[in-house]
Parts: sequence; structure tokens; C-alpha cells
Amino acid sequence: MRDAAREVIRPNLDTFGFAEIKRTAIIGTVLSGSIAKRVVSQGLRPSKRRRAMADGMVDGFEHLGPLFVKLGQLIASSPGAFPREFADACLRCLDDVKPFPAAAAKAIIEADLGKPISELFLSFDDEPLSAASMAQVHGCVLADGRPAVVKVQRPDIARRMIVDLRAALRLAQSLEKRSENARVANAQAVVRDLYEATVAELNFLIEADNQSRARENLTAFGDNTNVAVPEVYWDYCAPRVLCMERMRGMPLDRFDDIRAAHPEPELLIRRLVKAWMESVAVHGLFHGDVHAGNLWLLDDGRVAMLDFGIVGRMETEWREFVRALFYASAIDNDFRPVARALRKLDLVADDSGDDATIGRQLAVALGPVLSGSLDKLDLGVVSARLLEFGKRRGASGPQQLILMGKQLGYFERYAVALAPGWKLGRDLFLFRNVFPAEVAAKLATDGGELPAD
Repeated sequence: MRDAAREVIRPNLDTFGFAEIKRTAIIGTVLSGSIAKRVVSQGLRPSKRRRAMADGMVDGFEHLGPLFVKLGQLIASSPGAFPREFADACLRCLDDVKPFPAAAAKAIIEADLGKPISELFLSFDDEPLSAASMAQVHGCVLADGRPAVVKVQRPDIARRMIVDLRAALRLAQSLEKRSENARVANAQAVVRDLYEATVAELNFLIEADNQSRARENLTAFGDNTNVAVPEVYWDYCAPRVLCMERMRGMPLDRFDDIRAAHPEPELLIRRLVKAWMESVAVHGLFHGDVHAGNLWLLDDGRVAMLDFGIVGRMETEWREFVRALFYASAIDNDFRPVARALRKLDLVADDSGDDATIGRQLAVALGPVLSGSLDKLDLGVVSARLLEFGKRRGASGPQQLILMGKQLGYFERYAVALAPGWKLGRDLFLFRNVFPAEVAAKLATDGGELPAD
């Protein structure tokens, strides 16, 4: 089963038939109607109109269903890329959505796994633990007695989302012709990015494979025993069904409860970020959606990473760049290797100066951000400044770097609450497995001691 997991079915996004024409008309009617209703009810004054239009747009998203809820989630989690009123209004899309009937979930499980529920599970909870735009999660006990959770895709979601994506692309093309805001937001690119994420997420075997690989990578160095990724139960997985080890705990943003439950919340964050940094800089496969719902403090004191539907993949040359960046920050403050890595990636024009010159510019732009404590500095600025650096030289960073920066922004939020004096860029513990010899040498020279795990 796992060998076939990485197959992605890619329907043509540019196809536009009767179903798409009909859906486009519905989408246009719903969105224009919901926006007009909000504008009339909240006021026509310019100071209120933008927020009213944003609220109306999100009303329409919620009415139109899963793809548009997912689009709202994308906008809400990337506030710097969209007008503030719009991003704030889309925060509603982060809430759980209405679940679908348990009978439908059971029917999908039986169809995909080829056995009746009574043979697969000793027990199955009809009430879902959570419900999202694409799937919902049920608690269960496997036939062999293992507690588990099973994630079940919404009925007919694949067909509906592809039709919606095709319709959304046509609407985006139309909007870009008429609206400067749509052109600035690059509406077509947003839809195409959503398509890329969606076609991968629609096959749960891909997510299962991502999760299994992440779990294997976590133990690659024989440590990280205080960080967990749930085991995938492959015999209970299919394209629309993902079954895994059940974990119990609480989301990482319950800060008061976390501080009460864990004796060393700063160490908790350091362990989590260490494991994640290794996934970026060493393994290349990293969790790409570390919002608090996907990071839990478990009842046994470990911290868990959940839901690998969205992952990033750093290719070798970009991993070299990330390692060079953090080597400069943590080890020797020499940004010339970072400049060389950028040049290798063709992000530095030939007339931009030598490596020493560019290295000094990078040190000025990034040094304070990487070495500062997270209660004073925005860690997401690292990615933003790198992208700006590239754009000034006629190039732009890859989507994976943007995705990495987004996760750093999440970690910043947790660190400000749970480890306000912590300096990520200077913490040798994070890089013990990335630069083992150099970290050992620096500890021998400068003194200090790292946590055992």
C-alpha cells in the first residue's frame, strides 16, 4: 500500500464545461449577494465598506462549501499577503465546520477498506472528534485493541473541489482584468497554489506517507524522544481513509494550561523547534502547517506534531542555504557562505558585489533577527527579508522558503508566550544534529551544557 502512496491524480485545471459554467454562475451570485447584504447592513461609508465587503466575502465562502472554506483558511494564515480586513474576516474559516453524518463516514471506510465496520473496529465513535473542510476525525478501537483515530474524507469532495477550483480560476482571471487589488494579490496564482495543495491532500495515502517519513526522520539521530509523530496504521488506510495512533493532550496555544502542566515550557519549545529544524535542514521534508491545532502537549509530557496534509520539501541546494544561514547565526557569524549559497541558487546578480559584500549586507539584514530574543523580534521577518533581498536582485524565493517562514511565524507566537527570553538563532541545542562537530567544539571553547534530549 505504501509503495503506491505518492501517486497524485491531477485533473486538468483549465477544463471548463457545463458543470463549471453552472458552478461559476452560482459562485458569482452567492458572493455578490453576500457582499451586497453585508455592505447594506454594515454601512456604505468608505471606512466601513472594506470590512463589510470582507465579511460578506467570507459569508459567501462559508455558504459555498469546503474549497472556499479552505481558501479562507489560506488567506487567514497568510495575513501579510492580503488586505488586513480580508485576512481578519477569514479567521472565521479556521473554526471547525459542520460534520457530515457518521453513516456516510462508515460507508466510505467500508468502501475503501473492503470490510464492514464491525470487522475493522471493536468500537467506532459516531460523534467526530473534529470536522474540517476536507475531512473529519473519529475515535475508534482497532480489532486488535489498539486505540486509534480515523480521518475520513468528505463524501464526493474530490469532484466538487475540482469543479470549484476550475470555476474559481475563471473568476480570478476575470477579477484580475477588472481589479487592481486582485492583480496585486495575484488571484490566479492563489487558485493555482490551492489546486496544487488540494490534489495532494485529496489522496490520504500521500499524507500517510508524509507522516510515516516524518516519524522515521524524527528518530534518525537516536534522540528527539520527547517529540512524537503518531504511527500510521497502514492496514487501515486508503485514498479516503487515514488511520493512526491515538494521542491525547491539548493544543499548544492553551498557554496557561501548558505552563501549569509542564515544568519547563521553554525546553518544550526548544525540543519541538529542534526536531522541526532538523526536518528542514537535514531531511528536507518538514511540517508545513504548525498552527496550534496541529501541535499538542501530550498527557505523557511529550510534544506531538499532527496532521501532515501540508508539508514542505526543501531540495538539496535550498537545504544547503538554510544550513549556511543558521551556521552563520549559531556558530561563526560569517555570512559569506550564505552569499555563496544564494549565488548558487541564482538569487544574486553578477553585478551585486563579491561574497564578502553580500555577506555584510545579509549580516546587517538578518543578524539581529536571528540572534535576538523572540519576545522582541519577529522570527517571520527572516523569511520576508530573504525574499525581499532576492527580489531586489531580480529574483524571488521558492514557495518552500515562504512556507518555512510561515512556520517560523507560528513558532514565534508560541515562544513569546512560553519562552520569551529564548534566542533561536543562538541556541546550539537546535543544531546539535545539524552541525555536530562544530557544536561540540563551540561548547568546549565557550562552555555550556545542552539538554540530554
